Amino acid sequence: MNRSQLKRSKILRMAFSDSTRSDKGESFILRATKIAVVVALYWFISISMVFLNNYLLDSKELDAPVFITFFQCVVSVGLCWVLNFLSKLCPGFVDFPSLKFNLRVSREVLPLTVVFICMITFNNLCLKHLGVAFYTVGRSLTTVFNVVLSYAVLKQTTSFNAVMCCGVILGGFWLGVDQESIAGSLSWTGVIFGVIASLCVSLNAIYTKKVMPVVDGNIWKLSYYNNLNASVLFIPLIVILGELKSVLEFNRLTHLNFWGMMILGGVFGFAIGYVTGLQIKFTSPLTHNVSGTAKSCAQTVLAVIYSASSKSKLWWTSNMMVLVGSFAYTWVKGLEMKKVQVPPETQTTNTQKSKEDLAV
Repeated sequence: MNRSQLKRSKILRMAFSDSTRSDKGESFILRATKIAVVVALYWFISISMVFLNNYLLDSKELDAPVFITFFQCVVSVGLCWVLNFLSKLCPGFVDFPSLKFNLRVSREVLPLTVVFICMITFNNLCLKHLGVAFYTVGRSLTTVFNVVLSYAVLKQTTSFNAVMCCGVILGGFWLGVDQESIAGSLSWTGVIFGVIASLCVSLNAIYTKKVMPVVDGNIWKLSYYNNLNASVLFIPLIVILGELKSVLEFNRLTHLNFWGMMILGGVFGFAIGYVTGLQIKFTSPLTHNVSGTAKSCAQTVLAVIYSASSKSKLWWTSNMMVLVGSFAYTWVKGLEMKKVQVPPETQTTNTQKSKEDLAV
């Protein structure tokens, strides 16, 4: 994708275009400024989304986490329709895939949707019961499950160094649980939800790879069908869990402020996919993971400051173990990938395939 094409589609094409475009005409300062802005945008959206979800889920008057998750999926579907309309209205400015509902595609995406529903639901339940400060530790086992499932499902072995990094993460997790228990603020329900959410995140990655060919490798089509399926499947869950009554009895149901926060939460949930792709494009997958680890550290510090709570040295040690273990695992996997020699003709083919799969 050349520079003129990039200018014609500033909103979405930027995140999923070819990252190997020429930057020879850019100065170092300009390039560094672009990277800083993109990373700052990723941090802002990601941290804001976590704090906003915690605000919505922590409400004493409305105990309806599944309804809140359902509404965010509805907002994502609505945003897909809006962007689809804008792409037809302003094709030179907004580039978004055509969305025509296909029952066959929706049915084939359904297994992923079930995992997706479990992932976002248990993720929000973990946040609701553990809070933002302990959220990073509570949801820290995703990397461990990635290693376990890679072996159990894909029969892929993991290096000793990577396994040692997972050991550090596990040690940080258990130390964190121990310190929360000593402080009297531990919610075992939240810990269990966090472990299940971590497992679902790993399963979601596996199922996403399997389902991508069904939507022609287009991440936005996958997001559309995933959220649409989830919006339908959440309705009976809301009724079965008795949340419909809680919603109807909520005394701020007609307040614009409440719905504004709900819509904003959905917008942030949709936007995180875009800024993630944007950060990977302007940096690299390795740098993105490092940035995510640093963001989690900043998020934890902000949560402790905001709640004006006091944490022990061992509590902070548990967080640092999780973050250092995650960073080390990312670094080790990055070094291992660099050792794999790819023939030039294969690399050219893969680059072309990536353009076809990721171009929007």
